[in-house]
Order: sequence, then structure tokens, then C-alpha cells
Amino acid sequence: MMKNVRWRVALTVAVVALSVWAFYPLNKKLNLGLDLQGGVHLVLRVQTDDALRAEAETTVGRLRDSLSRTGVQFTKLEVTGADEFQVAGLSNDDAFRTASAADAESVFDRNSGAGGYTFKMKPNIARQLREEAVTQAIQTIERRVNELGVAEPVIARQGGGDQILVELPGVSDVARAKSLISSTAVLQFRLVENGPFPTQEAALESVNKVLSPESEILPGRQEAASSGAATPATGFYIVKKISVVTGSELRSAQQGLDQFNRPAVMFTLKQDAAQRFGNFTQANIGKPLGIILDKRVMSVATIQDRIVDNGQINGITREEMANLVITLKSGALPASLTYLEEQSIGASLGEDSIRSGVTAAVVGLGLIILFMLMYYKLSGVNAVVALVCNLIILLGLMAYVGFTMTLPGIAGFVLTMGIGVDSNVLIFERIKEELDLGRGVRASVNAGFSRVFMTLLDTHISALIAAAFLFQFGTGPIRGFALTLTIGLISNLFTSTFVSKTLYELVLGRRQQVATLSI
Repeated sequence: MMKNVRWRVALTVAVVALSVWAFYPLNKKLNLGLDLQGGVHLVLRVQTDDALRAEAETTVGRLRDSLSRTGVQFTKLEVTGADEFQVAGLSNDDAFRTASAADAESVFDRNSGAGGYTFKMKPNIARQLREEAVTQAIQTIERRVNELGVAEPVIARQGGGDQILVELPGVSDVARAKSLISSTAVLQFRLVENGPFPTQEAALESVNKVLSPESEILPGRQEAASSGAATPATGFYIVKKISVVTGSELRSAQQGLDQFNRPAVMFTLKQDAAQRFGNFTQANIGKPLGIILDKRVMSVATIQDRIVDNGQINGITREEMANLVITLKSGALPASLTYLEEQSIGASLGEDSIRSGVTAAVVGLGLIILFMLMYYKLSGVNAVVALVCNLIILLGLMAYVGFTMTLPGIAGFVLTMGIGVDSNVLIFERIKEELDLGRGVRASVNAGFSRVFMTLLDTHISALIAAAFLFQFGTGPIRGFALTLTIGLISNLFTSTFVSKTLYELVLGRRQQVATLSI
């Protein structure tokens, strides 16, 4: 009998000791969430129309190239909405139908109109593109936040639509976080036709206010002039719309210095893009090439020779260089983002939350101990020891799995204490019933634990199912509560049955005859 008790005691002590080792010291081992250590809370909306417009523009560019190769003339070929474009003034209708069937009609529905055709994106394609835009935006934001080094961020879809919740615990530089998250980081390489011009109107005047459909006017980096950084691309430029290479075809991007020891981003291209870029630069030697980021001309250089797979972006500050490397590595956002909600939570508020949460937990624990000792006498000591072991194991498991403690998590912590006491109450009441029936103390204790076990197992599994649904469908704070509750339920089943019975056997095993039980 005592041998059985010894291994149970040894196992209990080992589990408790490992738990203490896992979370001590608590302030270094347990991560704190946004509401406890402060940080940034953002709600963003993905402008999914941008993804549809990008598809329409790509299709228009592809169709324009096909018509040029086949010699079909047209007076109008342009995007007229996020999900539609129009064609008019065709010189050869049959040839156009053949080209559109190959380049556009798998994505767009063609409808006849006055003097031409209107192409409207198919509803199922539009829905798919919108869904993919939100999913890709979440993945891109996750990669950028990971580069920031934020511990335990929360990035999740909110409401099942086009909104994204972002919580960054411990982040104090809100402006930088917002800039990194929302920067679309669309990198392009295009030929520059003319520029720079001091104003956009001056650029239009240079072409007699008639801009080619294949060209557009983009600003340079005028805002950098006030910061003292190098500004090789100020003013406005007339550039080609078609990009020979885009940021999605980058192999790598890293920080570096240019020939004047100024900050620069060095990049290399993937093999297919490098071959295409090499052919393009060889065919355009002597012409100016613009490096364009997010619809701004970052720099302009004359193509001196064939360029294959290496390049650099200069004219930026050191902070811009670091941010640009992060955004280029994480990939371009599929659509722009707008901020619907922004909250900056200070560390002082987090300290108040911790203080209030700890106070609530201590008061709750104190009241539970007082009740158990008054109502169950010395058996209440058993319940208190089991409860303390439960809380220690809970903290140890949370620290071991890298759980982030939030204010709702503290609520789950307090609820776990209630569940632990409830389990002991069920067991103790069953023991009292067995004693009232005239059974011996040892037999009553054994019967109490064995007959209540299935009830405890049933209630804990039911609660675990509820916690699983909370974790699956809830946002960050709800997930924190659900995870704390789940770990607490698992540890409570161990302490209320194994640890509590071990304590009874340890006390009862020391006496040959046991006539009464303080319960």
C-alpha cells in the first residue's frame, strides 16, 4: 500500500517541480498580450476592388499586345471600372473576337455595345479574386510582422468579410508598424519616356495634353527633399504602363550601400525574369529606365549595357532602406489597405490590467480557501492543496507552450479555480454519502473517487468541446480565454482525481485504524 502511495507522491512532486521550472521567473517565461503589456490594435479593410482592377489592367495589356501583333486598329481600349473594360473603334471585328477569346473571355463576359464591346468580369471569378486578396493580405502582413520581431502577434480575419484584425503586443512605434503593414510594395521596372517635370501639368503640356494610352504620369520622390536624403527621381515623369519585371519576380533583397556610401537596397531577380530583363535592357541601351515602387519613381538611370539579374534602389534613408527590405521580402500586397480602427495601448494601462487581474485571482482564491476550510474542515485542506497544484501546473503548461496571457486569459484562470473546487465538491459529497451509508472511511474514499470519475470526465469533455469552438471561431482575446480554459481543464482532471486521492491515501495510510474522516 505505502509503495503505491510513494510513487504517486513522487509523480505529483515531479509534475509540480517541472511546472515551477517551466514558468519561473514568471515575468520572463510567460508572454503578455496586448491588453497586459500595451501595443497596437488595428482593424484594416482590404480594398478588394484593387485586385479586380489589377486583373482587368493585366487583361487589357495582354489584349493590346495581341491586337498590335495582328494589326487590328482600335480607338479605345481602357479599364472603365474595377471589374470591366471597354473596346471601341475596331478595324477588324473577326480578328478581335479571336484575340479576345484567347486573352480575355476566360475571365470576362463579352457584351456588345455602341461601337464596340464591354467586358464584365464573371461573378464567380470576382468572388474568388476578392477571397484570395484577403487571404494573401493576411499572409503578407504575417510575414512583415514576423520580420518586425513582434512576440505573439494576432493577425486574423474579422467578421468573415474583407476586414483584418492586427494586434502587436509591445510595439511602441505605431507609425512604422502602420507603414510596414499597409505599404503595397509593388516594384516595377519601366521605360521613362520623358521627365522630370516640375508639375503634372507641365508633363501634360510636353505632349500637347494628349497622353498615349500606353503611358502614364507618375510622381518622383519629392517628399524626400525635406529630409536631406538623395533624391535622384524628383518631379513628375512620363513612363510606360507596361513593366518588364515586377517585385514578385525578385529572388532576394538586402540592405547595402551604393558607390557613394549611401543607403541602398540590393536585389537579384529570378532566372526567368533575369533572362527577360537582360533581353529588354540589351534592346533599349541608351534609354532611361525607372525603378518604380508603389506608383512613385524611386530612381532613373540610363541603360548603359545589358543588365541581367542584379540591381539596386538608391536615394533612400536608412530607415526607408530597412523598411523596404522587409516589404520586398514579404511580397506585395494584392490590394491596398485602409484603417478602420486604431488604438495605441500604453504600458501603464497594461500594468493596471495586470494589477486588477491578479487582485481578482487572489481574492477569488482566498474566498475559495475560506469556504472549503469552513465547510469541509480538514478535507478542505486537501482541496486547497489540489487547487494550488492545479494552478501551478496550469502556469507551467502555459509557459511551456509559449502561451500569451491576456486579460480574458486571466478570466479563464479564475474560472479554472472554480472548476477545480467544483470537482472536489462532487467528490467530497459522494464520500459523505458513502459514510452516511455506514461504509468505512477507506471504502468511502475509494468509492467517492471511482464513482465520480466518469461524471468529472463527462463534464470536462463537454467543457473542452465548448472551448474548442471558442478557439476555432473566436478572435485573439476569446482564443486566449479558450486556451487557458482548455489547459486548466486538463490539469484539473489530474489534480482533482490523482493528486487529491494521493493526499487522502498519504494521510490514511499512516494509520492502521481510521474510524472518522474530517469532512
